[in-house]
Amino acid sequence: MAQDRAQRRLAAVLVADVVGYTRLMREDEAGTLATLKVRRQKLLEPTVAGHQGRIFKVMGDAVLVEFASAVDAVECGVAIQRAMAEANRDAPAGKRIDLRIGINLGDVMVEGSDLYGDGVNLAVRLQEFAEPGEICVSTKVREEVGGKAGLVFNDLGERAIKGIALPVRVYQVQSGSRLAPAASVPLPLPHKPSIAVLPFQNLSADPEQEYFADGMVEEIITALSRLRWLFVIARNSSFTYKGRSVDVKKVGLELGVRYVLEGSVRKAGNRVRIAGELIDASTGANLWADRFEGSLEDVFDLQDQVTMSVIGAIAPKLEQAEIERAERKPTESLDAYDCYLRGMAGYHQWTREGNDNALSHFYRAIELDRTFAPAYGMAARCYVQRKGGNWISDRAHEIAEARRLARRAEELGKDNAAALWTAGWALAYVVGDLEDGDTLIDRALALNPNLTLALAVSGWVKVWLGDPEVAIEREKRAMRLSPQDTEVWSMHAATACAHFFAGRYAEACSLAELAMRENANAVPPPCIAAASSALAGRLEDAHKAIARVRQLAPDLRLSNLSDLFPIRRSEDFAKWQEGMRKASLSE
Repeated sequence: MAQDRAQRRLAAVLVADVVGYTRLMREDEAGTLATLKVRRQKLLEPTVAGHQGRIFKVMGDAVLVEFASAVDAVECGVAIQRAMAEANRDAPAGKRIDLRIGINLGDVMVEGSDLYGDGVNLAVRLQEFAEPGEICVSTKVREEVGGKAGLVFNDLGERAIKGIALPVRVYQVQSGSRLAPAASVPLPLPHKPSIAVLPFQNLSADPEQEYFADGMVEEIITALSRLRWLFVIARNSSFTYKGRSVDVKKVGLELGVRYVLEGSVRKAGNRVRIAGELIDASTGANLWADRFEGSLEDVFDLQDQVTMSVIGAIAPKLEQAEIERAERKPTESLDAYDCYLRGMAGYHQWTREGNDNALSHFYRAIELDRTFAPAYGMAARCYVQRKGGNWISDRAHEIAEARRLARRAEELGKDNAAALWTAGWALAYVVGDLEDGDTLIDRALALNPNLTLALAVSGWVKVWLGDPEVAIEREKRAMRLSPQDTEVWSMHAATACAHFFAGRYAEACSLAELAMRENANAVPPPCIAAASSALAGRLEDAHKAIARVRQLAPDLRLSNLSDLFPIRRSEDFAKWQEGMRKASLSE
């Protein structure tokens, strides 16, 4: 019986638990058991074997797996959650099998076919902190994996663990964070209807009308995102498919949505025709198709018709949901609205020339309609882009103009989320009025909780106000709503900045370096990387990052460091300044 004597060894332990097991068994015991058996045999067991793991115990709704390597354990957990998400796509409502996974690296005891000890107990507790479809790991696992698996970890802070005397720091593996093509990392479907609206094809004879088709799609995305029960992918992720021939099933996997809306816009003279097609991304089935045609004066009614039809097709079993029409349209001046759309097209170029062009169009829209709140907000946002791109020529004048535009957007757009968040962002970042800016952005999110860019900029403002944990949560929500956003570098940079001020320099370095890879021309990421590396004692890395800062912002000094970030708390600014000084930023 010597082989049954308890043996101690170091092991990586993965514990996976079925979410809502009791409810599933109560509703359909036989069906649940059959589904779990199939998932275990066809999904779990091959995945574990492929990552050199060993299943020690299956306990109805949970499974215990041992690995010799923490990297293998984490990569196996990611593969399991990815495969479960894919299997759930064809599952009927209420029949999804979601897992929570916890992974720990520690001392375990092996006795026969059983595995137990503190190393196992902590893995069990870690999975309790995970959201459905997600993975939580211990500090030892986070340190061992590092950047080896190409993953990003969110620090959830210290948590009290039953049976363990001291608090334990918990890390969450960020969804979709593996540095590989997005197509290889299917995102789990949200627990509510989800949709991506792809760029509409411009069928007009005039290619100059491309801006009009793009503007129509943005309006539809904005209208859909006001519905709290609907998960809507943000514009920046949807528009990564512009000009590409797409496989709708692949889009659904890459963006983590059930439905995809495609369409076209044809504008000729004073007539406009919008065609739309709603597709179930999991099956490729066409759920709805329609065409709307009218005069240009009816353009806003046409947008509402498309949006309401999509909602009716997505939720046939829900109470008939309609989009509340705004008491007034964005503007009654079609010329002003046309200028606004052209300005949006210029802004999204992210060049100095595009910014200048956008600003002139927004000013023209304001000139044509003095009550057009979103035009004021976007004009103010142009000054944000000018500061971020280091394109400001007259700092005092541009700050004053950004303030004027933002205050006018606030005054006119009391119930307009787009006007409020753009105004708030300009006040916070350009003017330095953090409190008022934060208030306006929060008001915008109360009106439209799915507004991705409002969440993203809110994260920055929360960091500067000294609330890094709220900032991390805002950025996490933004990245899930827009997993392929062209501005995801900013979301990673804001999260890095939050970890920096929370004293978590390793996480700050990792995310800042990721942001640098995503946008090599942005100034904040190398600044955060330099300060974080310096305070972590990695002076060689700090000096490399500060060399990049000198290339991008040659005028940045310790003396004008406050111009980069409007940090509110003196102790936060002192830490920021100390990090940059140790990284060798010039006085």
